[in-house]
Amino acid sequence: MGGGCAKHGGCLSDYFAVVIAVICFFVLLSRSVFPCLIHKAPRTNSSSFWIPVIQVFSSFNLLFSIVMSVNLLQFKSHHWRRYCYLWAVWVEGPLGFGLLMSCRITQAFQLYFIFVKKRLPPVKSYVFLPLVLLPWIFGAAIIHARKPLSNECHLGLQWTFPVAGLHALYVLALVAFTRAVRHVEFRFDELKDLWKGILVSAASVVIWVTAFVLNEILTEISWLQVASRFVLLVTGGVLVVVFFSISSNQPLLSQISLKKKDNFEFQRMSLALGIPDSGLLFRKEEFRPVDPNEPLDKLLLNKRFRQSLMEFADSCYAGETLHFYEEVYEHGKIPEGDSIRRIYMARHIMEKFIVAGAEMEVNLSHKTRQEILTTQDLTHPDLFKNALNEVMQLIKMNLLRDYWSSIYFIKFKEEESCDKEGWSFSPPRISSVQGSDDPFYQEHLSKSPPTSRCTSPG
Repeated sequence: MGGGCAKHGGCLSDYFAVVIAVICFFVLLSRSVFPCLIHKAPRTNSSSFWIPVIQVFSSFNLLFSIVMSVNLLQFKSHHWRRYCYLWAVWVEGPLGFGLLMSCRITQAFQLYFIFVKKRLPPVKSYVFLPLVLLPWIFGAAIIHARKPLSNECHLGLQWTFPVAGLHALYVLALVAFTRAVRHVEFRFDELKDLWKGILVSAASVVIWVTAFVLNEILTEISWLQVASRFVLLVTGGVLVVVFFSISSNQPLLSQISLKKKDNFEFQRMSLALGIPDSGLLFRKEEFRPVDPNEPLDKLLLNKRFRQSLMEFADSCYAGETLHFYEEVYEHGKIPEGDSIRRIYMARHIMEKFIVAGAEMEVNLSHKTRQEILTTQDLTHPDLFKNALNEVMQLIKMNLLRDYWSSIYFIKFKEEESCDKEGWSFSPPRISSVQGSDDPFYQEHLSKSPPTSRCTSPG
């Protein structure tokens, strides 16, 4: 381990650390991409999609900048050191560790407002995250203006401790937001995962910052230079994998287990929340005849009729109204005193149907949409009342009249006849459509017309 490789890079341990970092990053990619491909999750514009994407981006920046800034690899170009401020200051700082921690703080900020304040955050995530990142940007700009870096990209004693303190400041900010939501009884594991994230990040940051300080200050000790940069990269690789794998801000699709036994555990958010009879169509459900002259709200209480109408609407590519009714109907089953489950379900409905550009955005008036999105109480029992009234009008005017003359209604009547004659009914598949924040595997409904089967009870 000579002074040449310690100073200019290319030691055996350096390449070993790079291999570990590459493996860690590919593990990170597999955890973020493979579940989306397997579960065929639709792309969304919500923070539940783009914040994990930014975490992957910042993780790559952090690992790659360490490789480029601490002489891990030996470069023969004499002009490479001109890029010290790019790698050691900007990519490793604001675009690496700073961005990674800012994503976590943004998720904790969302949890605080949604579950403690019981409202959507007053600042959008795409605005809040850059605001959190500003201290890193200012710090990087100051260092770039003062130009304290040596030819080997080392900061020196004067700048090393302020930079290390900035790392610790972001961990403390994450602790502060997490403490604010510590009393909330989450339905899933958000709080536990946040605390795990804090413990992992705090332990990793302590090791990482210690190696960083030693690498920046004790530049004349060859073996310490080699050992510290090895620890920097390996600890960074472990940090980005474990940090991303711990979910928060509702369970994300990227954290779903790839084991087959977990794939069908939940098909709907309402099932995950334990809402009774959530969208289930039982084989021996009591027969209730349907009269087309009855009011729509009474007709929709019949599960078989609602299922048949929903399949007809899906076949017309206009099923968002029926799916919205179904989700709001399930939301209404949650007791008013159960605020946590009501918040989960309300937020799920808002991201799936209400926000502009949602996967199944329903056609609502601007006033009604804004009333929901700016509500001061996500647990209010009448949160979706006006929206539901508007959707019911759409169903009545655009779908119901065509349904009575469709093959779906004919099949529905045949199934009723089977019940009247004492035959058993083989129910259709549950109609479930993937929501933008729904972390549970769902099979998509086939667009082909339904088939009816009457089988002998024997």
